[in-house]
Amino acid sequence: MTTSRSTPARGGAASGASRGRAAREPRPAYECDACGHQPPKWVGRCPECGEWGSVVECTVTGPMVSGRVVSSRLPAEPARPIATISAAPARARPTGVSELDRVLGGGLVPGAVVLLAGEPGVGKSTLLLDVAQQWAAGAGSPSLVVSGEESVSQVRLRAERMGTLHDQLYLAAESDLSAVLGHLDAVKPGLLVLDSVQTISTTGTEGVPGGVTQVRAVTAALVAVAKERGIATVLVGHVTKDGQVAGPRVLEHLVDVVLHFEGDKHSSLRMVRGVKNRFGAADEVGCFEMHEGGISSLADPSGLFLTRYSEPVPGTCVTVAMEGRRALVTEVQALIGATVAGSPRRTVSGLDGARLAMVLAVLQRRTERLTLHDREVFAATVGGIRVVEPAADLAVALAVASGGLNLAIAPNLVAIGEVGLTGEVRRVGAVPRRLAEAARLGFRVALVPQGCGPGSTGAGPENMRVMEVTDVRSALQCVARASAE
Repeated sequence: MTTSRSTPARGGAASGASRGRAAREPRPAYECDACGHQPPKWVGRCPECGEWGSVVECTVTGPMVSGRVVSSRLPAEPARPIATISAAPARARPTGVSELDRVLGGGLVPGAVVLLAGEPGVGKSTLLLDVAQQWAAGAGSPSLVVSGEESVSQVRLRAERMGTLHDQLYLAAESDLSAVLGHLDAVKPGLLVLDSVQTISTTGTEGVPGGVTQVRAVTAALVAVAKERGIATVLVGHVTKDGQVAGPRVLEHLVDVVLHFEGDKHSSLRMVRGVKNRFGAADEVGCFEMHEGGISSLADPSGLFLTRYSEPVPGTCVTVAMEGRRALVTEVQALIGATVAGSPRRTVSGLDGARLAMVLAVLQRRTERLTLHDREVFAATVGGIRVVEPAADLAVALAVASGGLNLAIAPNLVAIGEVGLTGEVRRVGAVPRRLAEAARLGFRVALVPQGCGPGSTGAGPENMRVMEVTDVRSALQCVARASAE
């Protein structure tokens, strides 16, 4: 007996074709609008960044796994020996704003893309409008400012107030990427300022303006255009409540330079801090002063952080803080309040509260005639600068001890060093640069950790006496002798 057996070739082929069509059909997917994480299903809270309500549905086309083999091809430009390649296209061109050029490493490089991030109202648009005017006046090519948040009339009013009107400075108010590219074709600028990248969207990409997908697509397109046409591009970016650049993390990888614009709304001081720089040092800091007429560079900002007294005042001490490669002479003030029952207050402004608590514990334990456990302590810096590095510990300790013992420190003395839990004064970096800046401003006595004096680091500054101290107690003794002289 013969048994017939059906062959499922046709059905298998049909089912395989249907599976292929199903694999190519659009299928639902989910993506976090804050960090770009793609969970397998919708969730109320993103498991990656922890944001609530940020997971949205999107559509993905194409197979899950392509399995395609990439073959080699002839490159558009062959590899050449490094000695035969010219470095002229990567030379920086000064912007005319000295402090910004300092952070950028000399200026803007044609084709480079810079991301400037900062809190709302800190002065990003004001600074870049000045940069655009300086570029239009001195670079020999037009500059284009595209605003997605303000109208051209609003930008014109700010430019008129700042005195930054120029025939080669062009303004446009757009929120569509295609329109921005059209303005580039018409104006052919050498500098493009886009304020801000979160307000620009493109119709060829899903997602809302400012979302992860849109920001990533817009930035990638602008980077490609800038490299192709040699346009120096500055993108303004928003920040989150934590101070991080809003949008996907890949945004900082796409651009060449990342700058953070910092400042306190109660102070006129503004700082541009380099975070990433492919064309120079990434630890430079530029200082600016905000005023009614706009913003101006501060080549010597140390005067903002000092108070000149006619007579020595207890509770003050001067230190030298490092902001990137820049040494800033900064005054630390301390006020010792009355004795209170319970837990006394420890209030800081511009300092690290945890380090102040540690310094108070060390002073209470390692020094004599100083009782702080039941007294209120207030410590602050002058001028709105924030000092959190350990090198300011010795100045904080001396300011607190000066206020508690009613001992005025000599006005020409600076203190540099980190304080340990056993009361020892530890070494810190860049001591010669700190001492040189203090000597330039007229300080004649310096307390430094052991091993950081002129004998260890080379010749010290002229007309400055540098004294090495081993612990807080010996530092207080040196302060008493210097004040008596």
